[in-house]
Amino acid sequence: MWTFLRDNRRWLLTGLLLTFGSSFGQTWFISLFAGEIRAEFDLSDGGWGAIYTLATLSSAALLVGRGALADTMPLSRLAPIVAILFSVAAVGMALGHSIWILGLSVFLLRFCGQGMFSHIAMTAMGRWFVATRGRAVSIAALGHSLGEVILPLPVVLLIGAIGWRLSWGVTAAVILVVVMPLLVVLLANDREPQGRAERDVTAGLSGRHWTRSEVLRHWLFIALLPLILTPGFIGTVVFFHQVHVSEIKGWSLAAMAPGYPAYAGATVAMMLIAGRVADAVGPERMLPFVLVPMGLGCLLLGPSESVYGWFAALALLGITQGIGGALWGTLLPRVYGTRHLGSIRALVTAAMVLSTAIGPGVTGLLIDRGIDFPDQGFAMAVWCFVLSAAMVVVLRRLRYEGSAAAHPG
Repeated sequence: MWTFLRDNRRWLLTGLLLTFGSSFGQTWFISLFAGEIRAEFDLSDGGWGAIYTLATLSSAALLVGRGALADTMPLSRLAPIVAILFSVAAVGMALGHSIWILGLSVFLLRFCGQGMFSHIAMTAMGRWFVATRGRAVSIAALGHSLGEVILPLPVVLLIGAIGWRLSWGVTAAVILVVVMPLLVVLLANDREPQGRAERDVTAGLSGRHWTRSEVLRHWLFIALLPLILTPGFIGTVVFFHQVHVSEIKGWSLAAMAPGYPAYAGATVAMMLIAGRVADAVGPERMLPFVLVPMGLGCLLLGPSESVYGWFAALALLGITQGIGGALWGTLLPRVYGTRHLGSIRALVTAAMVLSTAIGPGVTGLLIDRGIDFPDQGFAMAVWCFVLSAAMVVVLRRLRYEGSAAAHPG
């Protein structure tokens, strides 16, 4: 393992930095400002959720069209350009005084952060690594968890000290002065030539390199779509409505803050384990187990009266996110090949972003209608368990198709 880390440190650090940098456009980060934003613009939970939904839907649509740039543009150019746009979005949050500027800024934050930064990182890992792809994906994805551990408490304190607008100004400076220059240095020696070689080597089902249109017509993508959407939907709304949960339960945000390390620790541990499992036995075997922990976490949200129940729920959600982080980074190139991986992964990433867009709007409207978010957890849990059972059928068909392709006739 140490040899692997040493020999590939530049590329792994690139993925790690991109996923860590994506934190500034993730729901959990933006939600830390939710109370101040709602007060500043006089928005209800449903109104703020609607703006967030529309901005995120728009970012998902743009990602479908521009995600293929990861196939055609060198990452040494693409990543810094996205970083500059990312910093502009943070400046918009700091200076904007209208609903329109707020919506546009959230749109750019979502497109650059959760969208392109995460998309570039996972596409690069899928293309740069083959036999050790699971380990590479899981290590690069640790940046998400590092952000969740390191940033929340300092950001909450920063907001209290200098206000929410200046805090976004600091965020813009970090992206522009720290993240972007590091990306330029790490990508100075582009690994694209090796990536091109691997794209021709690593084929998917039936020994083919699938195109995006072929993926859309294939039964597997349709069957996996609910599984792709669910973790993002649930994970997003849990963090998005954390201020609402604190008000309902009577917990302070400071008391709830240790839930982030619990979530991140569980995510990291399970991601490393899942990466090893993916390399050893294949990522498809994890399909029926991805949502079980998340379902259990959702069950805890409603009845929990102690803040420790919040910690446990987040830890269970983190287990699912850890498995999912390793699963999609390894399953997509395994099933569909790597030649068009950027285009295909953009489709999947856009679907994930879509789920994060739908969640705040739907759950915010339910809150406005008197159904508190913790009480919505039971329905989410049932959905997770039903979908887990359905994945057993999907796994059997996928293994049969793979076996039939390997032994025709």
